[in-house]
Amino acid sequence: MNKNYIIGVLLSVLLTGCASEFNSVYKSTDKTYKYEYAKQCFAMGKFQQATALLQELVTAQKGRENGQESLYLLAMSEYCNRDYESASATFRKYYQSYPKGIYAEQACFYIGQSLYASTPEPRLDQTPTIGAINAYQNFIDFFPDSKLREEAQQRMFVLQDNLVQKEFLSAKLYYNLGGYFGNINSNTESNYQACIITAQNALKSYPYCDRREDFAILIMKSKFKLAENSSEEKRVERYRDAEDECYGFLNEFPESSECATAEKYIAKCKKYTND
Repeated sequence: MNKNYIIGVLLSVLLTGCASEFNSVYKSTDKTYKYEYAKQCFAMGKFQQATALLQELVTAQKGRENGQESLYLLAMSEYCNRDYESASATFRKYYQSYPKGIYAEQACFYIGQSLYASTPEPRLDQTPTIGAINAYQNFIDFFPDSKLREEAQQRMFVLQDNLVQKEFLSAKLYYNLGGYFGNINSNTESNYQACIITAQNALKSYPYCDRREDFAILIMKSKFKLAENSSEEKRVERYRDAEDECYGFLNEFPESSECATAEKYIAKCKKYTND
């Protein structure tokens, strides 16, 4: 008989037996037995089974000796099962129910961890990222001496970088769209202006970010392009603004690879501003 076939049959029997045992426990009315089995499932890495049992048990255990542990164990089971949305909600429920409980510090920290694990890439809506940052900040405020404080801070830095990247991509998109629409028209002006506003707001919100120079480059280039594509009555004023921006850029980033661009822009601006 084929060896692989035999192994397959044995595994099938084993899995059927495990499923049968779980179904038996799940249907049991013995809450203590179900709770101990749920803890065993968690210890063995069977997080889906542990979650199924604990979801039923947490209500029955509320106010009892195992109430705290069952709720925290449910949250950890959901987290380990990568159901981060449910996990964050359950950790939050634990912390709200037991703010001075045995697992309060861990639960508060894992609210942030759950949200962190579900944050989207920078191009997408960053609402979950902001939620994760707020959760970590709450943890640091509530547990300033925690051993987990440093990890929470590091995660906040990573999340903030995501927000900065989101703003940079938005500003760059506006800049690229400005060039796409061609010469003097409302779309061109509005897109370059949107790029400037987005980049300036990002610098106000994240003044020490690693992309400070990148935002400054977009602002400088957008102001020059805005002047270049302006109507006659706005052109001189906008060239003056672009020239000032170029000088400011050279002062702040004297080693930038875009210094030559800034100097070229200044020379072109002077043709209008010196008249």
